[in-house]
Amino acid sequence: MKRNVYITRLSKYLPNDPVSNEEMEDILGLINGLSSKAKPLILRNNQIKTRYYALDKKGNATHSNAELTKRAVENLFNEKFKLEDVDVLSCGTSSPDQILPAHAAMVHGLLGGHRIEINSATGACSAGVQALKFGYLSVLAGDAENVVCAGSERFSIWMLAKYFKEEAHKIALLEGDGIIAFEKDFLRFMLSDGAGAALLQGKPNEDDLSLRIDWVEQRSFANELPTCMYSGSIKKEDGSIVGWSDMEQDEWTAQSVFAVKQDTKLLGEWIIKKGGEFLVDLIKNRNLELSSLTWYLPHLSSQYFGPRIEKEHAALGVDIPKEKWFTNLSTIGNVGAGSPYLMLEEMFNSGKLKKGDTLLMMVPESARFNYAYIHMTTV
Repeated sequence: MKRNVYITRLSKYLPNDPVSNEEMEDILGLINGLSSKAKPLILRNNQIKTRYYALDKKGNATHSNAELTKRAVENLFNEKFKLEDVDVLSCGTSSPDQILPAHAAMVHGLLGGHRIEINSATGACSAGVQALKFGYLSVLAGDAENVVCAGSERFSIWMLAKYFKEEAHKIALLEGDGIIAFEKDFLRFMLSDGAGAALLQGKPNEDDLSLRIDWVEQRSFANELPTCMYSGSIKKEDGSIVGWSDMEQDEWTAQSVFAVKQDTKLLGEWIIKKGGEFLVDLIKNRNLELSSLTWYLPHLSSQYFGPRIEKEHAALGVDIPKEKWFTNLSTIGNVGAGSPYLMLEEMFNSGKLKKGDTLLMMVPESARFNYAYIHMTTV
């Protein structure tokens, strides 16, 4: 007998109060005492109005990544599903609090409870989907009755001005202005903190809507394309990456090695194109009827890409009308591995869904160009 897997509950945790565009540098700080020259352009393009930081107004940490994830997971629990009922915990993030232990182990430690199976997925935006797919396959195989999946980020702590201080000083001595490279400044005004969680079970809700996961498809284009977004490393002129462990300790701060960096030229050239290629393959291989979709949920790092995705879709003959699009980027920012969960949670709890609705979620990852598409049906 064919088993099905259902998302029966979705939850979120967003730390502290929303942060406006005007407040960002008050919290993150000014690099070398200067307001970013790139900030107005970046914010105009991404159209993010508010985001969340696990920081207080003075830039002090209020939550760890593991704590954000714990809070989101706890928000799944109710009288019908409690901590002691969890079979598996699967967590994805780009920004764990430490290299070891694994992120899911730290979340389990904070949750407490009983002995369970854990899984940690790492990477960038698609890490949350990888955590979800582990849960989906576990329930589908009959290996677990339920899996709690989560995606989370705590990027803000990496973006504090104090971590760029030494590099800015070095640049000031050499070039006179102390302005850090655009690829490092760019993501300071894109990224946000938070966590989302989903409960996957082998049976749908009896008295409420559920989302049946029809399929989860992922593809990496790392065999074709170089690194685009990176952290804990530097990128050489030939496109190769040198990791922090192969560098001298004084270089870590002199080059802001642990900052999240983005090759915006590569991003603009390939992120939409490869996502479109993958979608065309899925239409063929999955017999996907775009005309029958009720909702399209694209994870966008910036609203800059929205019209460009529409244009690419039109060129490929795979139009999805804009009225079917749903995104919450402008209000919560780009939460990386957490964004797919946070977008789906808002849709699921919005009252917009009805039985029979179909949803297609698209999650691109620019780190080295990995893409995920998830098809769901409301039951």
